[in-house]
Amino acid sequence: VDAGSNRIYVAISEIPEDMQNAFIAIEDSRFREHNGIDLKGIVRAGITGIMSGGNFSQGASTITQQLIKNSVFPNFINETSWEKVERKVQELYLAVQIEKEINDKDVILENYLNTINLGQNTLGVQAASRRYFGKDVSELTLSESATIAGITQSPGNLNPITNPEANAKRRKKVLDDMLEQEF
Repeated sequence: VDAGSNRIYVAISEIPEDMQNAFIAIEDSRFREHNGIDLKGIVRAGITGIMSGGNFSQGASTITQQLIKNSVFPNFINETSWEKVERKVQELYLAVQIEKEINDKDVILENYLNTINLGQNTLGVQAASRRYFGKDVSELTLSESATIAGITQSPGNLNPITNPEANAKRRKKVLDDMLEQEF
């Protein structure tokens, strides 16, 4: 944990189902079905990258891979292109191994929701809930849950305090994805 970071660990049972589903909807819609890697997502991102002339910015990382990145590879922000490729391959391997070993999606989701960077030096949904809404994560509404889930793509740019318009747009995307996925 970075010095100055704010993290308050909470059990999955304390995190509202709406919050859990908001993150699944926006980050990894097939989380409950895959084995740690999402081959459909990788193919989709690859095709999109090729069709856009080499812009491979669309993510295909699963929640399990993101948990590994945040926990095992803390310096990923400063990577060269080759280091990123190497890390991605390691993430793929480790994600499958972790899913085999743990074999409990709730444990993986709990760890992810407690380690994700949610801006303003907050790590995890409890710290973010207190920072942005001044209340416990268990008390969040659907809209507030979607607001926090929306931050993950770009914690600096999607901060609901410093950039409320961008966060509102992303929150709508989270809610639309939840509706589409029948959450």
